[in-house]
Amino acid sequence: MATLGQMSDYEIRLIRIFKTVVECGGFTAAETTLGISRSAISQHMNDLEGRLGFSLCQRGRGGFSLTEEGKEIYQAGLTLLTALETFKSDVNALHQTIKGELNIGITDNLVTLPAMHVTNALAELSAPAHDVTLHIHMEPSDAVIRGVMDGHLHVGVVPAVNLPTSLETRHLYDEPSYLYCAAKHPLFSEPDDDAANIAQYPAISPRYPLPAAAREAHEALCLRASASDREGAAFLILTGRFIGFLPEHVAAQWVAAGKMRALHASTQHYRIPFVLITRHDRRPNRVVDAFLSFIKNAE
Repeated sequence: MATLGQMSDYEIRLIRIFKTVVECGGFTAAETTLGISRSAISQHMNDLEGRLGFSLCQRGRGGFSLTEEGKEIYQAGLTLLTALETFKSDVNALHQTIKGELNIGITDNLVTLPAMHVTNALAELSAPAHDVTLHIHMEPSDAVIRGVMDGHLHVGVVPAVNLPTSLETRHLYDEPSYLYCAAKHPLFSEPDDDAANIAQYPAISPRYPLPAAAREAHEALCLRASASDREGAAFLILTGRFIGFLPEHVAAQWVAAGKMRALHASTQHYRIPFVLITRHDRRPNRVVDAFLSFIKNAE
């Protein structure tokens, strides 16, 4: 008595041929559907019967008909092929549907950036086709860096300043900053004809990480106050007592309202590169991988 061992692709192909022969009602009728000759079909059927150990059908002058074993194999074959199609569909669905959660840390005051790479990538990740829960943590850049390094954040968005070598970075955009004063400040209505005049007025010293060019721009000012973040700097500028640097997109709302203006914009400016950070040794994660892919597509 023959027994069937492990199924190979070849056995599955033979069962598919057998299914087609049955549904076409014979070898000759199946030739066109299968795209192979009657003799080839006959050889495949003989091979399948030899592997199974019994006859599956009667063929000859009396016409085509299934044996009792053939009827059982046909039904079992349908079950097998349906299961294979279900498996294939499930695997394809896994590729199309992303499930899980994303913990992302973002430093302050980036939502108004014109380049919305992060926003657009989050929109893609949270589309109805996926099942992803998003957790956004708005924190200072050093807290975001620590969170990514210790693993409680999957990704972070921070300035490219003093980053540990254990982090992998992906450039997102450059953020331009200019020197501003408020409408109440003496310089607001003065022409930009004397750059040296700027150093006479109290200015704001940032207590957050900055690249070298930004630090140099601040060192030329008369620093008389400090701020832990850009929002704090905006508060002090709006008093009319201080001048200070702000990202262009942060100051835009007050500039449009006539409450701020940039001073000596041609010389008093710098750019800060912002990057997406992940751990070099992070574990594979389909949600994170998809987010990084969406970020790349958004650029």
